[in-house]
Amino acid sequence: MYQIKIKFIGSIILTLFVLALGLPAMAVEYPTKPITLIILHPPGGSSDLSIRPLANAAKKYLGQPIICENMAGGGGTVGPTIVASKPPDGYTIGLMLRSSIVAWHMGKLNFHPIDEVTRIMTYTGFLEGIAVRADSPWKTIQEFIEYSKRNPGKVSYASPGVGTVAHLPMEELAIEAGGIQWVHVPHKGDAGTVPALLGGHVDAISATSAAWAPLVEAGKFRLLAIYIPQRSTRFPNVPTCKELGYNVVETCPLEIFGPKGMSKPIVEKLHDAFKKSLDDHDFQAVLKKLDMPLVYRNPEESDKIAREDFERYRKLVKKLGLDKTP
Repeated sequence: MYQIKIKFIGSIILTLFVLALGLPAMAVEYPTKPITLIILHPPGGSSDLSIRPLANAAKKYLGQPIICENMAGGGGTVGPTIVASKPPDGYTIGLMLRSSIVAWHMGKLNFHPIDEVTRIMTYTGFLEGIAVRADSPWKTIQEFIEYSKRNPGKVSYASPGVGTVAHLPMEELAIEAGGIQWVHVPHKGDAGTVPALLGGHVDAISATSAAWAPLVEAGKFRLLAIYIPQRSTRFPNVPTCKELGYNVVETCPLEIFGPKGMSKPIVEKLHDAFKKSLDDHDFQAVLKKLDMPLVYRNPEESDKIAREDFERYRKLVKKLGLDKTP
């Protein structure tokens, strides 16, 4: 009986030892099931259209599909909040914009967008600007601004939501132009702004090119100004706010991220898969169509720039009187 017990205990110890040796190999096998990627805007927006071909290309390097799910709302903060609440096992990742940083400073976010996430990769940015209907009386941004000054509270504009990186530049422009009182009509993502302008429910929209570019090229909308530092190659005749003397610049980096505490091997595997996919033909075609630049940053670079932007937005939100942090 004694020998049987010894053999039984020995077999248990051997089994545990084998399992322990197998743990690193199991970690290397990640992923062993589909990965969910949560998109912070509704279908049809720039973030949605840009990430889907990239995720589709990345699956061949991961050996598992990446399932994209749209979780819109909260000015682009609902999706990131869901991602931040998930286990850091690499099976739920998502997209995040600077709207989460803005929301934190406005007291509208329940996780810290710097310290409580794991950044995986920055892959692009946005072309954003101000557009009006083609039949509107404003031919230039200067005319739009002057009319708004003479008619406080009578000119309205739609944006993807309060605190988004399409809303804040517009309000910053109002300050830079000497104090304009616009009526802001927030929507859930870029897609909602287009019907509002087409239907005459607002006078203008501040949004990404995915919303207004097709209609500008179709002659239904008129693009008055853009927020990036230099003129767009797609719309070379449209001025930037900065060249007109307004200190309003927004590049809006789009990041892939996960919950806090993701292991380095998992982050590296995801990063490498997405980085290799940047050359994908379908992805490149979408970027060109949307006039979105390829902006690659690894996890460390993404974190560094995000921390710098955290301070920049803190000052801007406070300047606009939206600061609600303790």
